[in-house]
Amino acid sequence: MPRSVAAFGEVMMRLETPGYRLLSQTDTLQVSYSGSGVNVLSALSRFGHRALPVTTLPDNPVGDAAEANLRKLGLLPDYIRRDGLYLGMYILEAGFGARPGRVTYTNRQQSSFNTAAEGAYPFDEAARAADVVHFCGIALAMNDTVRRNALRFAEAVRAAGGTVAFDCNYRPGLWGADGYAQARPWYEKMLQLAQIVFMNENDAIHVLGLPVPGGDRLEQLQTLMPLVEERYGTAVLAGTHRGIESDGRHSLFGYLYREGEFHFSDRLTFPVYDRIGAGDAYASGVLHGELSEFPADRTVRFAAAASMLAHTIAGDTPFSSEAQIFRAMNEGSGDIER
Repeated sequence: MPRSVAAFGEVMMRLETPGYRLLSQTDTLQVSYSGSGVNVLSALSRFGHRALPVTTLPDNPVGDAAEANLRKLGLLPDYIRRDGLYLGMYILEAGFGARPGRVTYTNRQQSSFNTAAEGAYPFDEAARAADVVHFCGIALAMNDTVRRNALRFAEAVRAAGGTVAFDCNYRPGLWGADGYAQARPWYEKMLQLAQIVFMNENDAIHVLGLPVPGGDRLEQLQTLMPLVEERYGTAVLAGTHRGIESDGRHSLFGYLYREGEFHFSDRLTFPVYDRIGAGDAYASGVLHGELSEFPADRTVRFAAAASMLAHTIAGDTPFSSEAQIFRAMNEGSGDIER
């Protein structure tokens, strides 16, 4: 049964150099519109859910273009505000071989979303309109006003009987010096409100300050997630572990921890075309599984396959349908569909 899902976050303009060119080499940039909430909602819209971004776009032709593109992705404009002058932008230079990719942010702190005042949004109304609301730790890194808005909205969601989904998504470059100490109190407040949380053992150790257990990453994950559940009362914890193979391919497996039990996907290995947004594809797969009442094993396999397919598609936004993801789960890659 289709449900309504909202997401609170910034819409970004992605400016990408064509091919594998450096910014200093190119005279052309390819434009698209994204953001963690946009990516999650776009995927959920393709799965048949009602997708509601809660955000602010500039009140000018740039905002018009952003909203038009969100509509193309199946997102509904009910809670899109129009105010201010600027849209946050980032420039992507794709990496190749030994040279890593590079993201450069511009004008982000002055964006319409990041300068929206407290009280600007109809949070109570939006909370009643959505079964689940997605929040991202990237938004928490912006400024105190955005952080307070996020908490206010999450409180409204819980008061309305909805589900808060929180993706930790800690970005050191956005929090700056002493970032873990700055982030911790805000993350703890969000975790106390969230029922579905996306994180891994590094978030638990570095952001939340939990003691470092022995063992490898998987053993640390299996030790720490029950502690997170106990401390914050979360219903579902989920995330991925990624590796890079010697031939340049990536490998990935997903986990889901629910009701005291871990569930894991198979390890998937694949070449990468564009990896940005693949974590959002995994989150959308988990949310779809939870909303559709899939068994936990099916949810984690579905989410991992959704993330794998997102690596094969240009741009941040997942474009795979539910049927395509199920086919990837059951059959793997194949010949041309005719």
